[in-house]
Amino acid sequence: MDMTKANWNFPTAIKFGPGRIAELPEILKEAGITKPLLVTDAGLVNLPVTQNTIALLKDAGIPVGVFAEVKPNPISANVEAGIKQLREGGHDGVIAFGGGSGLDAAKVIAFMAGQTRPMWDFEDIGDWWTRADPAGILPIIAVPTTAGTGSEVGRAGVITDETTHTKKVIFHPLMMPKVVIADPELTVGMPAFITIGTGMDALAHCLEAYCAPGYHPMADGIAVEGIRLVLENLPKVVANPSDLVARGHMMSAAAMGATAFQKGLGAIHALSHPVGALYDTHHGMTNAVFMPYVLIVNKAAIEARIGRLAGYLGLSPTFEAFQHAVIGLRLRLDVPHTLAEFNVDSARRELIGDMAIVDPTAGGNPIKLTKELALEIFDRAMEGRV
Repeated sequence: MDMTKANWNFPTAIKFGPGRIAELPEILKEAGITKPLLVTDAGLVNLPVTQNTIALLKDAGIPVGVFAEVKPNPISANVEAGIKQLREGGHDGVIAFGGGSGLDAAKVIAFMAGQTRPMWDFEDIGDWWTRADPAGILPIIAVPTTAGTGSEVGRAGVITDETTHTKKVIFHPLMMPKVVIADPELTVGMPAFITIGTGMDALAHCLEAYCAPGYHPMADGIAVEGIRLVLENLPKVVANPSDLVARGHMMSAAAMGATAFQKGLGAIHALSHPVGALYDTHHGMTNAVFMPYVLIVNKAAIEARIGRLAGYLGLSPTFEAFQHAVIGLRLRLDVPHTLAEFNVDSARRELIGDMAIVDPTAGGNPIKLTKELALEIFDRAMEGRV
């Protein structure tokens, strides 16, 4: 692939290519942001990729604040602390910097900056988003440093309600970042575990969007190509972390997954969300563990569709060929085959089943996700029974 710079407008303005982070000062100026708050997670804030970006802004004469009290699975207390710092610092925009946790928290902080109602009043239920005051939402510039969630092109943020250990989606159309800087150089320093987990998250987004029922051929097309990009490039990135071409493809696949899943997600996410909330597991890696078990229980509803996908990928056009490819990818990348290997136990099995069927993503599963089916998937994932 020619790794020259490219500018896309789908679904928002995306500045793609190595070195594009250098354009951040000018992008902030064009967005009318004069005093940004850079929001990132605690594990990233002191790394060179973040410090170099802060130095870039200061060298350009831009006074930037930094908020990094964000957990790997962000909680409401993180958002509240960020809102407090944003208001007290008089910031007029937010730089969402990092992986999915930092991006999600940043977007919700920018959204809540000028709201008077509690955050949970804007959960993605019905038309609750219309309760918000649009004038109170600050502009967001998104800078992903992982290739996974695609949160940089999304209009929502996933936040855990720590009182109920439930992941909730906060949504508003104006939470979509104004501009995304998709610079693959920023992902080079990721630890292998994060590279793999985030990459498998992108695969899960594309796969579940493709399998979700309903008519949305545009989402289907994006999802199919996103799956190909992950299968071909995630092993390359893990084998050679400095492969910018493969990293560029992975950044594209991440954004494609988040664009495609407007069609829906499914049982992978519906089970991953409660497990992540209860056991604080990495979201993308949890998706990777559940993936083959969800595929097999959905087989009757998706066999023909997965066969077409397999043919596009250059495999035998069968469900079994794609399932073997997924399992082979997990083996190659040392993804845990069972939840037990991921330090998850069965103590809260019933609770996980109850939480899964009411998760917002459950409705997108190709087969109705009953508690019985959710528990079957959970048991398979605990035992390694494909």
